Amino acid sequence: MIPETVQTSGSSTMTEKPRNSGGDTPQALPNRGFCEELYDLMASAYGPQNWWPGDSVFEIMVGAILTQNTQWTNVEKAIQRLKEMEILEPRKIASVSLETVKTAIKDAGCYNQKAARLKNITAFLLEKNLDFFRLRKADPVLLRDELLQINGIGKETADSILLYALGHPVFVVDAYTKRLFSRLRYRWMATGSYDEIQEFFYHQFAKDTARYNEFHALIVFHSKYYCRSRPGCAHCILKEICHHHHS
Repeated sequence: MIPETVQTSGSSTMTEKPRNSGGDTPQALPNRGFCEELYDLMASAYGPQNWWPGDSVFEIMVGAILTQNTQWTNVEKAIQRLKEMEILEPRKIASVSLETVKTAIKDAGCYNQKAARLKNITAFLLEKNLDFFRLRKADPVLLRDELLQINGIGKETADSILLYALGHPVFVVDAYTKRLFSRLRYRWMATGSYDEIQEFFYHQFAKDTARYNEFHALIVFHSKYYCRSRPGCAHCILKEICHHHHS
């Protein structure tokens, strides 16, 4: 059961009504305490998110690709089918035909493109000798550049792989992040670039893989169930600090 309200103590920032914070431009950065308190509030309400679900590094990478433009329930069906077909391994994805991969992941949608992307990421991993330990120790900036060279891997997918599969301190920006924070008080995020928004969060937190992981997961949870396209403000734990709610 998700609590409808939570209590906090020792904090004035989270209980006061929002003021004009100049949130129309990405240069308007708040005190770092805002996101820390936001994190604490959602963590207290929703508990550990245990992201990213997956039984292996490769499965998490596959999930990061399959989740593009679809719901996670569809991804779960596709991953289960890959397991049933006994091909959820890099060498097996590389060895079977493209049509076989398409058939396996059909539930995830856009299966023609996603099958090719799975083939592409698998080829990249084989070039790296499937050395996930070395990938975890690699320079994340350089590794990110390499991932972005793979056809079909954009910034969000690359950063999801870096953070969730390989444990690098990289903050993932997605549509949920933009929607929630543009409503809270940072209107510029509605149209801000990926890099601008990511830089905002790097300003908020020291580089911390666990914190980036959990905060992004909490943002997704809150946005899926409360800050939806049509927001459910009545039961939102953030409504007292939300510009959208008070507008």
